[in-house]
Parts: sequence; C-alpha cells; structure tokens
Amino acid sequence: MRRITRIATVGIASAALALSATACGGKKSSDTGSSPSAGEASAAIAYDIGGRGDQSFNDAAFAGLEQAKNDLKIKTAEAEPTDGEGEADKVQRLTELARKGNNPVIGVGFAYAPAIKKVAPKFPKTTFGIIDDTSVTGPNIANLVFNEEQGSYLAGVAAAKVSKTGTVGFIGGVEVPLIKKFEAGFTQGVKDTNPNAKVLSQYLTQPPNFDGFAKPDLGKAAAQGQIDAGADVVYAAAGLAGSGAIEAASAKGKWAIGVDSDQYNQAGLSKYKEHILTSVTKDVQDSVFNLIKSVKDGKPETGEIRYGLDKDGVGLADSNPEYKKMADVIAAVDKAKADIIAKKITVKTAP
Repeated sequence: MRRITRIATVGIASAALALSATACGGKKSSDTGSSPSAGEASAAIAYDIGGRGDQSFNDAAFAGLEQAKNDLKIKTAEAEPTDGEGEADKVQRLTELARKGNNPVIGVGFAYAPAIKKVAPKFPKTTFGIIDDTSVTGPNIANLVFNEEQGSYLAGVAAAKVSKTGTVGFIGGVEVPLIKKFEAGFTQGVKDTNPNAKVLSQYLTQPPNFDGFAKPDLGKAAAQGQIDAGADVVYAAAGLAGSGAIEAASAKGKWAIGVDSDQYNQAGLSKYKEHILTSVTKDVQDSVFNLIKSVKDGKPETGEIRYGLDKDGVGLADSNPEYKKMADVIAAVDKAKADIIAKKITVKTAP
C-alpha cells in the first residue's frame, strides 16, 4: 500500500503513532545512515507516503532492511518522503542513494516507478527494487509484487463468518488499481461465504490526493460511518490512515482487520489489539531482505518477483488468541486458501 512524510496525526494517541508524528508534514527529505566505505556493502530504502512508523507497509520494508543489517552485516541507509512532493524529489532521492554507493536501492511503493525509470539506467551496476509495481522494467530493476487480492479474499471469508449483522466494511486509502485489488478480493471472499452479506466500500481520497494513506482521522471517520450503518467488521487498506479505522472499531467494540503487517503485534496499536481480529499480511520484509541478499551474494534478482499464497507471500495472521479459538472460521479460511492455491478459486483483481 502507499503512504506521505510522517505527519502530525489527529485522534490517535498511541505511542507508535506519536513516533510517526515526530516529524511534521513539510519536512525535508531525510537520509539516515553514513555513506559506505569503498568496497563496503550497503543497502538503502526510500520510504513511501506515511514514512517509517506507519505500523504497516513502510515498517514492513524497514524490518527487511534491519534483518539484512543484522544477518548480512551490511550498512544501511533510509530516506523519507516529503509532504506533497513531486517526481523530481523522488528522482533526487534515489540518485543520492545510488551515488553514495548503496546497492540495492529500493523504492517502497508504486509511486517510485517514474523515478526509477529515469534513475536506474544512469547506474547500471546498481540494482533498483520497486515494491508493488511492474510497469517499469530494466536489466537492473527488480519488481517485488504481491497477490494482495488472495490475502484479502481470506479476510473476506473471516469477516463474513464472524459478522453478526451481515454487514461489513472496506476502506481503501486512495482509489488506485493496487487498492482496488484489496477491495475485489475482500468483497469476493465475503460474498462467496455469505451471498446475502452487504459490503460497504469507501475510498478516503482520489489521486493525486494521497492523504488517504497518511491521515488517521480520515480512516477513523470512515469507519465510524460504516459502523453507524451496521458494519461490525471493518477492513482498511489505507496505510497509516488505517490506524484510525482500527481505533474507531475498537471504540465501538467491533472487529477491525489490519493490513500489510500483523497489526495485532504492532506496539503502536497495542491499546486496540483486542479488536484486531486478524491482518492481511504481505511479506514485504522477506522481499526486501531477499533482494538485498541476492545483491550481496553477487546474483541480484531482477524482473518480476511475485509473492502469493502459494509461497506464503500473502496470508492472514492468527496472532489474536480470540481468532485462534474460532475453529469454524479458521477451517473456512484454510479451505479457501487451499482452493486458491489449487486454482479451484480464481480471485478477482478488480471489483
């Protein structure tokens, strides 16, 4: 999913979201980590909207970078986005990271596609990774992509099984094709499980306004509206804004479904965790680590590298003890997973 510079948030009092707000909107792009010495391995990531501390997409990428730092004993660098930035800012950010000798340089999110298209040819010996995009290709570009619709289908099955009202909600951060994959899979999973169920769908913003990935107050208001309309399970694919939806569901005693990371285990959301039924996970951490390792091993990954249910690249978290007690829900989810892998179920990628 996509995310803006860490900005001051509204209505989220948790510690991690406070961490997220330590840098106010409008800050300059930041680059942490010193330049590697000659011959010293170093990897870098450039964050997407929301930045590190979003408890979701960017934090998963950071976890992969940290794993590489610890396991592979390499240096690392990070660069944050700027509020309302343009393509030129991304080009400059990637160029600076590459010039400093980082390899690979990974753009977290599809918004980096135009910039990578411009920068990658200028640094042919550097591997560029991009998460959630296949539109830009090249001999030194690795496209790290996921079958989000498959994980979302499982979330739809779970939501339909636990719902008592027969109404559930989907909240998308920004109405772009990637997020519509989440909506499509979720809706199909709900309807295949309970044809009579109602799915309330709402997008927070339309491009080029990407606040729907960054502002928790937008997610909170949308979730409150859906709950008032009868939804007792809300699934938000909205990055940092999804934290607001989780807060709203918790306040109303309803179920929330997290996204990208296992949000039940995110420290910044701990006060709401009892109401996080499950999360649709994307193994962004492993995708980042694997790319970095491939470069260090001298066999850099390139081209499309896809992570689906068959490779546990997407899935449904079971960290919540209450979820683990729901034998009928888990059985339905497991059957759906097996049927998708066996190609008995084809999950839609558009609503």
